[in-house]
Amino acid sequence: MVRNITILGSGPAGLTAAIYAARANLQPTLIEGLQAGGQLMITSDVENYPGFKDGIMGPELMQEMKEQAARFGTEFLLGDATKVDFSQRPHRIWIDDQVIESKTVVLATGASAKWLGLESETALYGRGVSACATCDGFFFRDKEVVVVGGGDTAIEEANYLTRMVRKATVIHRRDQLRASKIMQDRAFKNEKIDFIWDSVVEAIHDPAAGKVTGLRLRNLKTGQVWDHPTEGIFIAIGHQPNSQLFQGQIDMDERGYLLTKGFSTHTNVPGVFASGDLMDPVYRQAVTAAGTGCMAAIDAERWLEEQESH
Repeated sequence: MVRNITILGSGPAGLTAAIYAARANLQPTLIEGLQAGGQLMITSDVENYPGFKDGIMGPELMQEMKEQAARFGTEFLLGDATKVDFSQRPHRIWIDDQVIESKTVVLATGASAKWLGLESETALYGRGVSACATCDGFFFRDKEVVVVGGGDTAIEEANYLTRMVRKATVIHRRDQLRASKIMQDRAFKNEKIDFIWDSVVEAIHDPAAGKVTGLRLRNLKTGQVWDHPTEGIFIAIGHQPNSQLFQGQIDMDERGYLLTKGFSTHTNVPGVFASGDLMDPVYRQAVTAAGTGCMAAIDAERWLEEQESH
């Protein structure tokens, strides 16, 4: 059986695409991936998604979206897509040994925040460790926090956090920032931002207490090790789009973000559409991901109509 539309990914982009495609009677198939629900599954409170005036838990929001997509007839497949072939039509997607053939494909596999890779970081995720200031900054009102990184993301996060926190200390492994000049100027002028140079985080305290109480830092030039008290740590060392599966088939930029044509979700392969954080290095919000998921479903529906009218 050849499906009309197959969606890879079950975050806000994938599920919104499924809702629109199902409402258009296209009987979408959605491959959830092993980390179903995307980045929102590790976000405790979502307070900036429109329509939830008291906020909503990330996993609960994703469950609501999934049930909405299911109500209109979306077929859900568990597991990760392990291989794709977009060189011929219908397009083919493998989940281990199972092959799915589809007239159109919506790619919504998202992006993953890069982490420091510390055990204590994993243990304290959502308990003072975050990778998104716009998501979690509010919970650190009047507290002292740390931002790790030196690029645009880190400096943007630090500047944003100073609206709420008492102080934001940027920890960077080099002695100068990689961020754009305008970002750097803004940060250096901001009285609430301090800098610790040439240093890395070796451990985050205190998993036993169930919250962040401080960091162990090491200066890369002098070797000095010391403890720095803080109530929150924001990891801002970049995001990695989950696009490895599409290398060599879909056009992407040097960082791995999929490229789309103009103001659309069309990729370089006819009938394959990209949405969400997989193609958005700029905004990376649940609401913008959902918006591009809607666009991808409409683009796919119109493309199918055009094919059938020829």
